[in-house]
Amino acid sequence: MSWTVYLSGEIHTNWREQIIAGSESLGLDIVFTSAVTDHAASDAAGDCLGEESDQFWRDHKSAKVNAIRTKTLIEQCDIAVIRFGDKYKQWNAAFDAGFCTALGTPYITLHDPSIIHALKEVDGSAMAWAQTPEQVVEILRYTAC
Repeated sequence: MSWTVYLSGEIHTNWREQIIAGSESLGLDIVFTSAVTDHAASDAAGDCLGEESDQFWRDHKSAKVNAIRTKTLIEQCDIAVIRFGDKYKQWNAAFDAGFCTALGTPYITLHDPSIIHALKEVDGSAMAWAQTPEQVVEILRYTAC
C-alpha cells in the first residue's frame, strides 16, 4: 500500500528528517509532504502581492498564500503527523489538526508529555499520540504494510 503522509508543525528540530529516514530504512512506500519549513520564506509568501506598512496585512497575505499549499496537501494526504514543540506555540499545527478532524483525515500527534494538558482536545481527536519520531515510524510501519 502506498501512503501520502503530511508532516505538520514545529520547524526548529529535525523530526521530519528522522521520520523520513526511518521510513526509508524500512522500505515503506510513503510520500512525505509538508508546509514550507523555511520560517522567513513562509513569512514572506505574500510579499509578491505588494508591500504592506501594517504587519497584520503582511501576515494575512502570507497566511493565505501558504494556505494554498497547506490546504491542498492536507486534503491529498492519507494521514498527517502533527508535531508540537515546547519552545514555540504552533497555532498553525493546531489549525491543521482541526482541519484534519473536519475532513476525517487520521492524524498522529507528536509531542512531549509536558504539554499534554494544553493539547488535550487536539490529542482527543488524534488516532495516536507519539513522543518520539521513532514511535511515529513504528505506527507507519504497522499501518502501511
